[in-house]
Amino acid sequence: MALDQVGPRLRAARLARGWTLDELAGRAAVSASTLSRLESGKRQASLELLVPLTRLLGVSLDDLVAAPTPDPRVRRSALRRHGMEVVPLTPAGSPVETFRVTFPAVRELPSLRVHDGFEWLYVLSGRLRLRLGDQDLVLVRGEAAQFDTRTPHALSAAGGRPATVLSIFDASGARIHTYGDGTEAGAAR
Repeated sequence: MALDQVGPRLRAARLARGWTLDELAGRAAVSASTLSRLESGKRQASLELLVPLTRLLGVSLDDLVAAPTPDPRVRRSALRRHGMEVVPLTPAGSPVETFRVTFPAVRELPSLRVHDGFEWLYVLSGRLRLRLGDQDLVLVRGEAAQFDTRTPHALSAAGGRPATVLSIFDASGARIHTYGDGTEAGAAR
C-alpha cells in the first residue's frame, strides 16, 4: 500500500537534506518523538503533519504517497514472422521499443525497405548482414549499428547460421516494424 511508504520516504528526504530528527522537527514545529513515530510508521500520517514537512524538505505529497512500483518484468510472447523469432523486451506502447530478433540463415537478402524512424541494433550472436544504401556490411557479435530507416535497408543472417540481435526502435520505426491482430505486436522486416 502506498501509505506504508510515507515514513521511509519522509526519512529518506530528511537524510538527503542532511538533517537530524531534531533539526527537521524544530523547523516544522513538531516534536522529534512525533516525527520519529511518523518515519517509523508508528504514527498515522495526516495532511496537518505532512504539508509543513514536505514544504521544508522540498518534496511533494505525491513523492511521499506515490503508488508502489509495478512489477517491472515484461511478459510478452515470442512471435514468428518470415522465419524470424521476435521477442518483445519492452511493454507494448513503450516510447522506445526493444526486441531480441533471431534471423534464420537465408540464401538471399530480403528486399530493401524504406520507412520513417531510426533503428539501433547490437549483435548478440552470429553474423548479421546489413545492407544500408550502397553499403553491404557484415556485423559480428559485439558490434552495433544505428541508422535512419529512411535509407533503403535490409537485414539477414550471414554465414549460413542464425544471427541474434538486440534491436531498438523509436516510435516511428516500431510502428513500421510491428503489426498487430489486435492482441500482440510482432516485428516485420
